[in-house]
Amino acid sequence: MRAATAAFLRHLERERNASPHTIRAYGEDLQQFSAYLRRILGRQPRPEDADQVLIRGFLADLHKRGLKKTSSARKLAGLRTFFRYLCREGRLDRNPARALLSPRLEKRIPSPLEEAQVEALLDVTGDDPASLRTRAILELLYATGIRCAELVGMDVGEVDLEARMVRVLGKGRKERIVLFGTRAREALRAWLRARKGLRPKTEAVFINLRGGRLSDRSVRALLSLRVRQVALSRRCSPHTLRHSFATHLLARGADLRAIQELLGHASLSTTQRYTHVDTRQLLEVYKKTHPRA
Repeated sequence: MRAATAAFLRHLERERNASPHTIRAYGEDLQQFSAYLRRILGRQPRPEDADQVLIRGFLADLHKRGLKKTSSARKLAGLRTFFRYLCREGRLDRNPARALLSPRLEKRIPSPLEEAQVEALLDVTGDDPASLRTRAILELLYATGIRCAELVGMDVGEVDLEARMVRVLGKGRKERIVLFGTRAREALRAWLRARKGLRPKTEAVFINLRGGRLSDRSVRALLSLRVRQVALSRRCSPHTLRHSFATHLLARGADLRAIQELLGHASLSTTQRYTHVDTRQLLEVYKKTHPRA
């Protein structure tokens, strides 16, 4: 099982250009499944050992541990992909996870921040490096709608302050150019000046106070701290700012296709999940545009 997992992860990296985050998630899920098989079988498992009964048992075990349906569905999808790869390689003659149904998931409409809440969140004061970095991170997340992984993966050479553009590496290692406004540019310029004094050990735009690249987890911690500082009465993640970016653009008349390009989505249906227009806005649009409203 270990050799098959290692070969599959190499395939994801070299042939499918999967992101490090995706590869890590697949690897952790397969390690968890392998540990379950080892516990049930009492020996080191092989890919040929897996069948529908064992996979169902694995999912039931996850359910007992209180794992969310979304996580179970992701793990099952990962197993399907893994076994499909082994079938293509001639290691297996059938995919034991193919016929299993994913857990029924509730469709949740993302809840974006209101514009006033975003203003409060982004109003970071202070001229010390930590404050300048926080302000630049929040301004850039909201100005561009980029993912947290894309933010921490940015290098200085990919930022054009004069043109107000930055090149990011998205899912599937697809590059795209995103735009940002004057406020984000000034926040970013102030941070890049302060960054020089921290003796950077990497080309990353956002570094920690020791000079290394800032991690995804650190960005989430900074945002959580900022939410507490402004006493925001709800949870907020980098993805919340991504939802808010798309929703506010749509509410002000941006075309959905343009938002799709800015977010880096391959499918328009994915973009539609990221946008939310409240009933009042829909009513206003209806009254303005319908001939018999």
